[in-house]
Amino acid sequence: MLRRLHPVQPDSFAFTPANLEWAKGQISKYPEGRQASAIIPLLWRAQEQEGWLTRKAIETVADMLGMAYIRALEVATFYFMFQLQPVGSVAHVQICGTTSCMICGAEDLIAVCKELIAPAPHTLSKDGKFSWEEVECMGACANAPMAQIGKDYYEDLTPAKLRDLIARFSKGEVPVPGPQNGRYAAEPLSGLTTLKDFESGRQQYNASAQLAVDIGDTVKRIDGTEVPILTPWLGKPAKAAAKPAPRAKAAPAETAAPAAKATAPRKTTTKAKAEAPADAAAKPARAPRAKKTDKE
Repeated sequence: MLRRLHPVQPDSFAFTPANLEWAKGQISKYPEGRQASAIIPLLWRAQEQEGWLTRKAIETVADMLGMAYIRALEVATFYFMFQLQPVGSVAHVQICGTTSCMICGAEDLIAVCKELIAPAPHTLSKDGKFSWEEVECMGACANAPMAQIGKDYYEDLTPAKLRDLIARFSKGEVPVPGPQNGRYAAEPLSGLTTLKDFESGRQQYNASAQLAVDIGDTVKRIDGTEVPILTPWLGKPAKAAAKPAPRAKAAPAETAAPAAKATAPRKTTTKAKAEAPADAAAKPARAPRAKKTDKE
């Protein structure tokens, strides 16, 4: 599929101060001359900040990493996770359309998106709040059908539930992510059948949903202040290179003789026979076996 930049582009881009600090921290992971390795995380943070990836954002990241613009454009246009056109100001809805979700009703969810958002994917709704697309498997097959709205998964959906989610997002609410049919995670709807001891003492929501609720970043544009910026690899002394093993010292002259003796070439067979002990030579030679004749 050919991917091009959107024809309408903003005039500028700049990371927020916190996002810029975060980006510099990511670049510092890599040794001098290898800063281009940070291209994907920096492009991703630019998209999280703006909602989509603009030409100016791509060029800004390229300048930060000392890359030619074409190299950064190659990355941005290759990976489908980068949105190259404007997305909804509230949320971008990604419907999983692969096997499990398709069997369980993904096509009905796509019909809802076409009705409530826009007839075609990657198109803004009339109010500019939403956009949508169909994507490949998102790994939540046990909770099919599902959609990723913003950064989080909304699972076990029905057309009615998706309609309700879009309506609530439109009003400024942020529904709790995760299963929408009462399940805690991906266990049977009737409850756990094994490992039942884990039901006690658990959080209100499963780990992913709980983190989304605690941070509050489901559909938020990321400015870098949501969580602490951690760069544990900075401020630590570099590990010294392992010292090579010392070479073995040459043996002293008086101890070198045995070694030389041990490595002396083996004596030839003729000389060895000549120096054989006398008693060995005194032994009678074994008579050769008599050959049978025709008369016998």
